Amino acid sequence: MSRPIIPLANLDTKAFWDGCARGELLLQRCRSCDAYRHPPAPICSHCLSAQHEWVRVTGRGSVYTFVVVHETRVRGWEKLVPYVLAVVELEEGPRILSNIVNVAPEAVAIGMPVEVTFAELDGTTKLPVFVLREGKERRS
Repeated sequence: MSRPIIPLANLDTKAFWDGCARGELLLQRCRSCDAYRHPPAPICSHCLSAQHEWVRVTGRGSVYTFVVVHETRVRGWEKLVPYVLAVVELEEGPRILSNIVNVAPEAVAIGMPVEVTFAELDGTTKLPVFVLREGKERRS
C-alpha cells in the first residue's frame, strides 16, 4: 500500500500549511488592495504589491465545478475511488482545488454549499477538504 502524498511547504505556502495543521483555513490578503489570493504567491496579481498578510477565512463556499474520479493508476489508491475533485469558490472570492467528502459522488452538484474541514494525512499534516454545509440546500 502506498503512503499518502504529503504536500511540501515552501516560503510562500508555509503559513497556509501551518494553518491547516491547526484546523484553520488561511489565505493571503494584499495589504495594498485587500484582494484575497490562492494559491499563495509572492506578489498580488491585482496590483503587484509584495505586501500581504495571512487571514483566517470562513471556509464556507460553493462548488464551482467538479469531476468524479473513477479510476487511478497509483498503486494503493484503489480504495479511494470514486472520489470528488472540486473547485470550491470561497465566500471571500478565491477558488481552491480540493475534495468533497462525506457525500455520495452522485449527489455533488455545481452551486452546492460547502464548508471546510481537515483530513489528517500522516499525524502532523492536515489537508483542507470540503463537506456539505449543514442545513443548506444547493443553489439553483
